[in-house]
Amino acid sequence: MSVAVSRLPARFREATAQDFAPICEIENLVYDFPWTEGIFRDCINAGYVCMVFENVHKLFGYGVMSFVDGECHILNLGIETSYQGVGWGKSLMIKLLELAQKRRCRVVFLEVRISNKRAFSLYHEMGFNEVAV
Repeated sequence: MSVAVSRLPARFREATAQDFAPICEIENLVYDFPWTEGIFRDCINAGYVCMVFENVHKLFGYGVMSFVDGECHILNLGIETSYQGVGWGKSLMIKLLELAQKRRCRVVFLEVRISNKRAFSLYHEMGFNEVAV
């Protein structure tokens, strides 16, 4: 028997300082204009929520959100490239939206580059509406 590592069960948890290096590795792989470790640290120090997905092998996904007055802003998220295309992005979004719901958010905002077709499609599938371009 065998299984692809990208399909192993994952744990969803709050990020710690030890997670910044693997988060930044993913960030540098998946974005043309990646956040720095300092930006991630500043987000956590400002009280933003930073969550990660990991399995027994590695941390492979993360999301950063802020909450203000019943609104949630998903500021950043990423899935390591070898884990993309099998549903982890959608699973991460569902987990983040569940956190927003627990905090009684009435609306969730995010930004996505129009060139990021896969993410754009996922967000539309999940019920997000375009506000501006």
